Amino acid sequence: MSPRVVAFGVHIADALGWPFTVIPPGQELEFIQQIKFTAAGTAAATSVVLAKLGIDVAAVGKVGEDSMGDFLRSTMAGYGVNIDHVTTTDRAQTSGSLLPIRPDGSRPALHVVGANAVLSEADIPWELVECAEVFHMGGAFILPAIDGAPMARILRRVKELGLTVTMDFLMSRRDDAQELITPSLQYVDYLMPNIEEAGWLVGTDDRTEIIRWLHDRGVGTTSLTLGGDGVSIAPNGQSERVLPAFAVDVIDTTGCGDAYSAGLISGLVDGLDVYQAATRGLACGSLVASGLGADSGVVDLAQVEDFIAHHPRHPALAMT
Repeated sequence: MSPRVVAFGVHIADALGWPFTVIPPGQELEFIQQIKFTAAGTAAATSVVLAKLGIDVAAVGKVGEDSMGDFLRSTMAGYGVNIDHVTTTDRAQTSGSLLPIRPDGSRPALHVVGANAVLSEADIPWELVECAEVFHMGGAFILPAIDGAPMARILRRVKELGLTVTMDFLMSRRDDAQELITPSLQYVDYLMPNIEEAGWLVGTDDRTEIIRWLHDRGVGTTSLTLGGDGVSIAPNGQSERVLPAFAVDVIDTTGCGDAYSAGLISGLVDGLDVYQAATRGLACGSLVASGLGADSGVVDLAQVEDFIAHHPRHPALAMT
């Protein structure tokens, strides 16, 4: 069966510990309540949640020839993701992150880029892409063989095939960010970074200026996640609308953005308008935040729809 969504990009094996409060000195021991291993990353985690929501999804990425890669592939397949094009390499280990989760759900990250650095244009199964409806570019700025001109070439071809293009970032501050991403933005229908990443890219924390900058470079709709404040939706040429977040007790914010992306994409594939799709995304992100790891919280579409119908939301954020 042809997938409705192809999720291309970052695949990471996460090791999470909760709750993290202190690094013990020397070789002393500190006890925590839970350690968990999950399939993560802006392509892998998004694919897992899409599969949970009943969307046929094929992931495209690269892992190492190691036990971490075996774990990633088997975990994703167990959720129903097509992993035929999550291929292995002997040139690098599987990408991984160590995530000590603080009691408030925030966390620092220790990360190995690993096999994500090996992923290239040549890994794209175009015969599969041309049969899909959505192409998700998951992980701009952390795919060194893709970022820049190769990404623009890929997305131009995807658009020529008639697909909807969605994109998420995985970035920190860098001087070449605008140079790398600008050629690709004209091909992006829905851009879904968090507000901090978007601010690093544009060079301001003014949401109105961020949206204007992205629209001027051709983005179809900006969808900026705002953490506990919800999400900003602004179709190009239209006013911004902020959708309020759901009120949940946050355990871990890992994977919330990926879950949001999956909810939004699934909604678009199911024929919802962008605001309804974004509401589904918010629900998925909130459910993930209520557990530990990127694969927590979301069970299936029925659960998400019930959550939307009955769960309280925070007050709406004032427009900028």
